[in-house]
Parts: sequence; C-alpha cells; structure tokens
Amino acid sequence: MNDPIRLSRRRLLGTAAVLGGAAIGLTGCGRESADALTRLRAGGDVVVGLSGERPFGFTDGVGRPTGQSPEVARAVVAGLGGGGLVAVQVPFERLVEGLLDERFDVIAVGLTVTPLRCQQVAFSRPDYIARTALLVPTGNPLGVATLGGVRRSGATLGVLRGSAEFEYALAADIGSERIVPFDSQGALVRGVAAGEAQVGALTRISLLDEVRRNAGIGLQVTPGFAPEVNGRPVVGAGAFAFRPADSAFRAEFDRGLTALQESGRWLELARPFGFTEENLPPPDLTVDDLCARTPES
Repeated sequence: MNDPIRLSRRRLLGTAAVLGGAAIGLTGCGRESADALTRLRAGGDVVVGLSGERPFGFTDGVGRPTGQSPEVARAVVAGLGGGGLVAVQVPFERLVEGLLDERFDVIAVGLTVTPLRCQQVAFSRPDYIARTALLVPTGNPLGVATLGGVRRSGATLGVLRGSAEFEYALAADIGSERIVPFDSQGALVRGVAAGEAQVGALTRISLLDEVRRNAGIGLQVTPGFAPEVNGRPVVGAGAFAFRPADSAFRAEFDRGLTALQESGRWLELARPFGFTEENLPPPDLTVDDLCARTPES
C-alpha cells in the first residue's frame, strides 16, 4: 500500500479535492501557482492537514473538513477573503512531515504546542487550552488520577503515536516499555477497552467525546490535570501549525484568529465540539510562553 505522504503532488491534490467535497475543490489560484497567502488574498482555498481525530479535526460524512480547528480556520480564511478549506488527511504522526513537505498549508487538528514541535514548525497564537485526562475502566480500579499515579501503579499507558502525551509520559518517568503507542484516537480507546493498555492519556475533550460516542464501552474519563515536565505543571494548549518560512501567512492568520477570540465568535464556533469559556486562552498567553514550557499560574 502506498504511503499517502509519498504520493505525488498531482495525486495528493486529487485526494484533497475528494476529501474537501465537491463544493470546495481546488479552484482559483491553485497550490502550484501561488503560495498560501497569495492564494488566500485572491479568494482561493487553503489546504489543511487533518488526521481524523474528533472533535479537533476530521471530515464529515460528505468529506467536508470540520471539527473545532477546521471551523475556526474556515472563519479566519473567510474573514481574510479566502474561498474555503480543502482537506488532506494523513496519520497523526506524519502531520508535521506532511506540512514541511508542502503537502498542505497549515495543520488544523488542535496540535498541542511543545518545545520539540516548536523546533520544527511555527505556531499561531494559542487557539485553545485544555487539560489532560486519563481513560480508565469504569470504576477506575487502579485509582490513577495523574501520570505520576500511572507511574506509581506500574500500569501500561496507551498514547497516540507522536502525541504530546507521549512526551508527557516520558517526562513523568514512565518507562518506554510501559508506553503503548496507537495510530489513531479510536484505536487508543479500543485498545484500552480491550486491555492492550491499562490506561490511556489524551486531552480530556477528546476522551469525553470518544466515550460519549461509544456508549457502553466500559470506560470512564478522569478529571483533568496539568502534566508535569521537570517537576513543573505545564499549560496544555493547541494551535495551528505553519511552515517557519510562511511568516506572512501566519501573521495574517493570527490577526484573524485574534479577532475571532476577542469578538466571541470563536466560542460560537468551538462550543458545538465540547469547548467552553474555560478553553479560551487568556489574552496574555503566548506561543513563546508555551515553547518555553512556562508553568501554570
């Protein structure tokens, strides 16, 4: 089977058009004729990288990109004069690779900002904040509430391959032999239900959405917590990711994102996906703070 990241540009853009739906094909200024900002200003589409993870970024039944991040991105693009979104879907762990290889213009999956990722991509202003939680069997028989608790229990921990939770688990001194990586969010949930891992870790928003859509699966979600790195709690925040060279595009996108957050429109767009006022980043939280792992106040 061919790796979608290795597809030729022609074939990949064909896939993007299918995923984006007939109403949002690659029209106007195409990707091969202009950079993203020029295309956007000319009323063209922006190509977003997705990984099929709910409720952050996925495609609906007719192939339309949706979720908290695509809906916010769509509003930003429209506000800047762009036409719409086209989606390219790849495995989560290959999102950064796909962005740097110019397979799409921006990652729109609620990608958590970490210092490691800050060395690879340029993040927008924070799009949201969210606490981490654990996925456990109903009744939480191990009594775990944090990654430190998972370490002390000796349990195996399921994480999404390439995720921030994988970094957090290592920082909590959970040995790599006890970390079970899964290729997708759904696989992680099914793996914990099947006992392939005793506990799972992901954003609480994601886990609550999965349990809600899988009633009777025999799992529950713990209260949220702040993971610790070097003994200090860190802010869990997600943002849109751009190629470092696309600084002008990122600046324009930031301007639109800031306007949505300040006007209250951001909450209208995010609320259907389980977000509340608590997930709106404080105005003084910056990407520089997150890249430096500033402790929570």
